[in-house]
Amino acid sequence: MTVGKQLKTTLSSLKSAQASLESFALETESQTAKQMFSQFADQTKSIVEGMEARIQEIETQEPQYKAR
Repeated sequence: MTVGKQLKTTLSSLKSAQASLESFALETESQTAKQMFSQFADQTKSIVEGMEARIQEIETQEPQYKAR
């Protein structure tokens, strides 16, 4: 598996985790848990954004890593 593919697989997993955390925040009745899940989702979103920027940078520098 190429580095580009590994990065995109990781990004996909992070997006899935973020969606799950957002869903947990909506579904739980505990205000403490809602706040915790929302914070985790926000942190994951920041990581996703960083990964997306890094992938774009890598694809610009190394065109062979672009998805085909």
